[in-house]
Amino acid sequence: MEDAVVAVRGEVQREVPPELAHFSVTVTARDADRPTVLRRLAERAEAMRAALAEYEPAIERRETGGLHVYPEPKKGGRGERVAAYHGSATITVTVTDFTVLGDLMLRLADQDQTEVHGPWWSLRPDSPAHREARRAAIDDAIARARDYAEAVGARLVRLVEISDVGGVGDRPLGMRFKAAAMLDEGPSIDFDPPPQTVQAQVAIRFTITEPAV
Repeated sequence: MEDAVVAVRGEVQREVPPELAHFSVTVTARDADRPTVLRRLAERAEAMRAALAEYEPAIERRETGGLHVYPEPKKGGRGERVAAYHGSATITVTVTDFTVLGDLMLRLADQDQTEVHGPWWSLRPDSPAHREARRAAIDDAIARARDYAEAVGARLVRLVEISDVGGVGDRPLGMRFKAAAMLDEGPSIDFDPPPQTVQAQVAIRFTITEPAV
């Protein structure tokens, strides 16, 4: 006679503070002269890097998104006649110190022909919150299995299988800033980081003693 088996699923969902904030910065240039566009783009990209350097302790990572330069053809024109040239360069920034995040983003948004987009919030891939959620899901599954076994007059005997069927979800939030004249007193903005939803699900199977019912 085969052993009786109980199969259950444990799950947990928690809200935890975010650990990282991400935003992107794009500088642009437009002119009828291509060398002028390239020069302005290089100057604005350098100004952006200089501003980021002042907040280096708060920045975990900077990633270049790429350079985009293209001609704008003349409307109604024939052949390859060009009206102007456009250029853009983007950097994605990851910040760990949220106390300076607002100041940093406003500082960048005050640069000429610069657009700032973000922030987006997340947890680190190896955040302890993930491990804690998985353990809590296992505890929930064991408690459920024990309840089912006891309900039929049995008890848990041997663990047969554990399978991970869950995942983690982060709640995104973004804002967009465009370069504009800043007030003399110096504007500021404080962010309220939204909690991140951490989920974990696990399926567990146990053999149990012979049920009494």
